[in-house]
Order: sequence, then C-alpha cells, then structure tokens
Amino acid sequence: MLTFASTPDHLPATPTPELVGLQSFRDGPEGIYAVYPADMPAQLLFLPGSDRRALVALVPIDIDLLDRVDALTRFWRALYGRKALADTRLTRQQRRRLRLMLQAVDGRMNGASYREIASAIYGEARVTADPWKTSPLRDSVIGLIESGLVMVGGGYLNLLRHRRRP
Repeated sequence: MLTFASTPDHLPATPTPELVGLQSFRDGPEGIYAVYPADMPAQLLFLPGSDRRALVALVPIDIDLLDRVDALTRFWRALYGRKALADTRLTRQQRRRLRLMLQAVDGRMNGASYREIASAIYGEARVTADPWKTSPLRDSVIGLIESGLVMVGGGYLNLLRHRRRP
C-alpha cells in the first residue's frame, strides 16, 4: 500500500498529475483508501487533509523499504503512462509451482485423493506408468499439498517481499 500526504511547506509544491480513475474509495481512521487501476493496480492511502493536487509519498524506513520503493516506482510509471517493469519477486518456475500447489490444495479440500490430484496435474498416463505407492508423482503431490496448505495458512504474505541477502 502506498501512503500519500500533502506536500510539506518546506518543499516546492510540484503539481501531481491528476489521479484519473481512482476506484473503491473507503474512509478509514487512517484516511481515505482507494485503488489506482493499472496493469498492476495499486492500493493507495491518502492521509487526512491530503491535497491530491500536490502529494508526497511516505515511505517508512523499515525492512520493507526496497519493496515499497518498487511499488512506488510501478505506480509512478503507471501514472505517467510508462510501461510497467516486470515483477521480479517470483521466477517463472516459482509461479508454476505456486499454481500447482493451489490446484493440489483445492483438489484436496474438495475431497480428491492424492492419485486423482496427480492425474489432474500430471495426466493419467504418467500416473499409471509406475506403481502408485512408490511413484515419485505421489511424493510430489503430497509435497505440493503440504506447501500449498502453508501458503493458504498465511505463507502467501512472504510472496509480497523480495528475497534479500542479509
């Protein structure tokens, strides 16, 4: 979420481009929440008294600083009609595994057996090629479900952050 306030008096009040198309306005104790529609929509918070004609972004200096700056950069590019940069938080392989995890968990929560889930993900021919009890596909499905349950239980929040070395 990006947080905005009015430009302080000691900074030049550079006009902010008009925020056309803001959606989903909601008042909260912190200010006014809105969504800026773009290729990658941004959640915005306007602090009380914010003048949308001259805004500054508030970026807390914390562990998520670089992620917030990335989000602010994506918003700025959308605001000025520039091409969005690729989201580098997840690789193609990670996206694929996440999709498979959610598919496996969804099947399991709807009563499907491990074997039925394996057939849906890998195809019936691959599942029947080996004895099921010793099949690596069985282990794969069990791992997907276990990892998927962690994601469903709140682990997905870690996806919002870049992995950084200490």
